Amino acid sequence: MSTFDNTATNIARDSAYVGVQAGVVHGDIYTYTTSPNASPAEKFETGVHFLESGASGRAWELISEAVATGHLTNRACFYWLLALMSGRTRLELSKEEAAQLRNAPNTLRLTGDDPWADGVRMVHRLLACAEKRDADLRLLFKEFDELGSSQRFLILRHLELFLDGSFKEQMWHRAVSQAELGRTAGERGDRVWKFFQPDPLPPRERKPRPAAIPFTTWLQAVTATAVFGAAAIHIGFLLVQGGRISALLPYLLSIAGGYFGARNTVEWRFRTARRRAKDREYATPHLRWSAPSDGFASKVDQRFDYYFAKYVPRGANRDIWLAATAGIRGSIRDEIVEVYRETRVGVEKIAWLIRYRAGDVRRRWETGTLWSYRRELATPTPTKAAAVFGITVLLGGGIWAAGSAVLVTPLSGARSSLLALAGGWIAARAWLRIALERRRAAADKSESDQVLKDSKAAFARWQAKLADKPKDREMADWLDCDRKVLLSEALQHYKLTMSNVIAHAFIEAPAASSKRARVRNGPWRYLRYQILIFVLTQDGVRQLTVTLDFERGTFHARQRANYRFEAIAALRVRQADNDERTFELALVNGQEIRVRVSPDAEEIQQGEHPGAVSDVTLDAAGLRHTLHVLEGIAAEGKEWILQERRRGQDRTRNLTDDMQAPES
Repeated sequence: MSTFDNTATNIARDSAYVGVQAGVVHGDIYTYTTSPNASPAEKFETGVHFLESGASGRAWELISEAVATGHLTNRACFYWLLALMSGRTRLELSKEEAAQLRNAPNTLRLTGDDPWADGVRMVHRLLACAEKRDADLRLLFKEFDELGSSQRFLILRHLELFLDGSFKEQMWHRAVSQAELGRTAGERGDRVWKFFQPDPLPPRERKPRPAAIPFTTWLQAVTATAVFGAAAIHIGFLLVQGGRISALLPYLLSIAGGYFGARNTVEWRFRTARRRAKDREYATPHLRWSAPSDGFASKVDQRFDYYFAKYVPRGANRDIWLAATAGIRGSIRDEIVEVYRETRVGVEKIAWLIRYRAGDVRRRWETGTLWSYRRELATPTPTKAAAVFGITVLLGGGIWAAGSAVLVTPLSGARSSLLALAGGWIAARAWLRIALERRRAAADKSESDQVLKDSKAAFARWQAKLADKPKDREMADWLDCDRKVLLSEALQHYKLTMSNVIAHAFIEAPAASSKRARVRNGPWRYLRYQILIFVLTQDGVRQLTVTLDFERGTFHARQRANYRFEAIAALRVRQADNDERTFELALVNGQEIRVRVSPDAEEIQQGEHPGAVSDVTLDAAGLRHTLHVLEGIAAEGKEWILQERRRGQDRTRNLTDDMQAPES
């Protein structure tokens, strides 16, 4: 009797794809790509990769084509058998495929003895012994355990559904033992997250604003300096001509005082202006870029808000931290948006940079160096004193010398004094603007170089951390191990053995808000899965629904349900215009189970075909077998079990009668 209420159940929890993050595509991995003129060997290797990913349908297409066109090695024969039977029962083979399997001992010509040839012979023996009640299972499993580890692993993984008969229980125990070991192999807990990290973009330099000095400023500086120099020289000439030796010393001192005064004044003014500019940059919240909510700038904003809210310094109040760093946060955000926004990059590829810059601000806060520029740019007292003293000497000596020159030659001295005053004032202002602008540009360049250097070091560290990112094959192996362990848990809960199970099937879907990633032309992988298991026994259907934390390999939120075969009214997979696939199982009491099993959009890479990724994802998820089982139940009810068993016995008998030992 069904344990469901008379309501609809959406396993995807109000659409599993609401809030799902944009998918990461590792476009530089061509494991699942073949060129139009690929050789049979190349097609075979690509087929092997698809088989390792769990996409046995696509694997069979490529491997069978490669073998048919002459690529007939012992390894090819072994994978040919696996691809034909992987993820399927005997009844799921077409007539043509069943005939190919019956003729396999004659068509798969082995050459010599190696682990792959031993694997082919073992597959033939397993098939031949499927219905032999008097088969020596002890000898069979002794030989099986002596197989190479790779061949033994592959047989247990791919022939789970196909092999039946008296040794089904023993094979299942071996498969579960292998899965329990394999699901934590390869430092899974430390590496899975790396698969979902995009290939990072390297840091880029934000070109500092170059020194902007108008031509008129240069003209003023040069002209005024020439006038001032000529007037000063003329004043000195008048002093010498008039014998004003007492005025020559102040005259010379005013020149020296002017040099040191100007030099220290520039330093003072630069430090003051630089500090004020930094204060404005760090303390003033920046306006948000005007962009669509789903635009690049908006996504950068979201990342900055997230990481600054996450990386709160130790002992700091979150609100105070966010308010105090609003200016610097906006400044860094503007820098990154400016550098990357015109290159059509996804914000995920520079998330490492945003995270690093946020962490750097936190580190500087904790070490007390975030505002250290105020101390570094504070003008030293000696500099201020030298500036004031120099200007004082300039003015005092200059007035004394000018007055003495006027006494020597009133008209000429007065004219030169006025020209020196006007020219010196204009020249000083012009040269000050030039010096400050050039110092500003040099300081900006130095800061930019340092930021780029530090960012490159952080980029190198991030690349090194991602260096052992798992391959897609490893992701598939871990997921297959999780399936087997979960099925074993379900059997233990219901106190069943594998011999009690008529059939079982899985539905895999991404959990809500799960990250997803794939390689080029490969199936989507998810950081969190929603998994449904259907276990068929004589008494009906046992259904177990769990959430799989794929990074840790743990199961959560278990839901169990039982219902009779007659309770299944209909089964369908809806495909929307945007290629979204939804699995729907309807029961006679009005209960509906809906699971979205494929995304509503794909990040298509150059050379990929629309829909191909969804197809291979569903293939890897085993949906083909699940539909075969549940559609049969929906159409025939419990009668399907009897028919399935009868058809299976006939198919097995045909295979067993025709199976011969392969030639070597």
